[in-house]
Amino acid sequence: MSQFADTVFIHGRVTTLDRAQPEVEALAVADGMLMAVGATADVLQHAGPATRRVDLRGRRVIPGLNDSHTHLIRAGLNYNMELRWDGVPTLADAMAMLREQVRRTPAPQWVRVVGGFSEMQFAERRLPTLDEINAVAPDTPVFILHLYDRALLNGAALRAVGYTRDTPNPPGSEIERDARGEPTGLLLARPNALILYSALAKGPRLDPDDQVNSSRLYMRELNRLGITSVIDAGGGFQNYPDDYGIVQRLADAGELTVRIAYNLFTQRPKQEKEDFLQWARLVKPGDGDAFFRHNGAGEMLVFSAADFEDFREPRPELAATMDAELYEVAKVLVTNRWPFRIHATYDESISRVLDVYERVNREVPFDGLHWIIDHAETIGERNIDRIKALGGGIAIQHRMAYQGEYFLDRYGPDATARTPPVQQMLAAGVPVGMGTDATRVASYNPWVGLHWLVTGETVGGTRLYPQRQLIDRETALRLYTEGSAWFSSESGRKGALKVGQYADFAVLSDDYLAVPESRIRGLSSVLTVVGGRVVHGDDEFSGLAPALPKASPDWSPVGRYKRMVPAAAASTLRTAAGCCAAPCGVHGHRHLFAALTPSPSDDRRGFWGALGCGCAY
Repeated sequence: MSQFADTVFIHGRVTTLDRAQPEVEALAVADGMLMAVGATADVLQHAGPATRRVDLRGRRVIPGLNDSHTHLIRAGLNYNMELRWDGVPTLADAMAMLREQVRRTPAPQWVRVVGGFSEMQFAERRLPTLDEINAVAPDTPVFILHLYDRALLNGAALRAVGYTRDTPNPPGSEIERDARGEPTGLLLARPNALILYSALAKGPRLDPDDQVNSSRLYMRELNRLGITSVIDAGGGFQNYPDDYGIVQRLADAGELTVRIAYNLFTQRPKQEKEDFLQWARLVKPGDGDAFFRHNGAGEMLVFSAADFEDFREPRPELAATMDAELYEVAKVLVTNRWPFRIHATYDESISRVLDVYERVNREVPFDGLHWIIDHAETIGERNIDRIKALGGGIAIQHRMAYQGEYFLDRYGPDATARTPPVQQMLAAGVPVGMGTDATRVASYNPWVGLHWLVTGETVGGTRLYPQRQLIDRETALRLYTEGSAWFSSESGRKGALKVGQYADFAVLSDDYLAVPESRIRGLSSVLTVVGGRVVHGDDEFSGLAPALPKASPDWSPVGRYKRMVPAAAASTLRTAAGCCAAPCGVHGHRHLFAALTPSPSDDRRGFWGALGCGCAY
């Protein structure tokens, strides 16, 4: 390490998550690592003539957030094509965005809204109708994915995917049809979601240069929220190594602004064992570097183990073949010392998975190999103890913040109260890491997840959990930092602000530890540092940040729409009926949104007037 620091960050309120030194004022960085942590006067002792000094001006600093289960690689390839409804507070606002993006999108491209929202977040508490979508988009294909329960396709999208009256329903799915037998445009997972992402896969792709641009912008968006590391859980239609070429290109060029540990997700039902045997010859866990490294197998190990989490539908029973198929794959992975993770929503599924793992462990001992149960919304205490005994961890996400109302309707409040039972996991001593499962179900925004952990509230405002099941803010932050580090076998290298760990941290827009709970989900980073390098800057730190690339192609939704009023503020606005004599037909009393959003037409009065809105005047 250098004699002097490259940069010192001083006069902050730094939450280190180091129990021996929980809060300090300053950090010194050299060669991408933390060389000193402490009082400003002490840290300045490490500054030399060429050391850069950054005054944090009393802002709260936290270790960089680490999403332990997300799909960054796939999301990056598609980000520039997607219209995001994350945090949009009304359906009217969402439809105004859709109308504008339809106008901007050239043939044969689609307009895609792919997850990250729930109908429950809208003031109207509903999705758009197919008639409403077709009215704003008669010719441009529109695909709207709502969680993993349904997709809405307009007539142009139905023609593009080729669904007709003769198209059969895939297993576990439904193509809704009208009285004449023609598809309406509603695709339903019952509960198999394959129909949803196979239809989405039929859309056009970006060309490679645009995929590079898209991936860079997506990482910068994560940096804006304080994310410095992720674990990529693979995904359907994400083939290795073909679909990893773009991220590898960025890694080789030193242009990653998020550290990525990636898992490999089998793509061939009934040939999963062959996939992993082939990949074991190509790559080993740990191959790569501190920014891009292989992390093992999953989250799909065998297709017969997929228990889709559509809480509008009954719990699926796993196939009778699952146990034998998973046994073969798990034995290959343990033999080759590959860490692995598996998607498992329900306790009943987890019981069968653990039966298989315990059998494999008797024949080929796990012996400290890291393995993960993903999601685990309904896991019981017995299976938590079994995971602990076998040395596994549980990766949780804020999916219930988006689907909690559906679970509550089906199973009732008592069952909902422990979905997932985070307190019981922590009490058992099981490693727990927090993530998002972004982007096709929940949003990539980690602050929505931290708000959910602390308050138990959905994005629609429903309180799911009793106080005894909630965790405090510091514990929630630990799950998103040092907790997640275990899941990529990087404990001690990241997750806390300690000497010798990576210089990965975020300076926040407001004090996470002090703001009212309702404002947590509106937080962001004003300065994000990864490996000692500034990757994002805002407000007084904007001059430190590298320039943000312009989104390509030029019709991309990215950067076109103003960010939404944070959810808590939007909720306040929805109830603030004293602002005027009467709400408008589009925004209610949310006139601020009309002023902040770029006009969807050169004729503002004509466009907004057609929707019954006069907010801009």
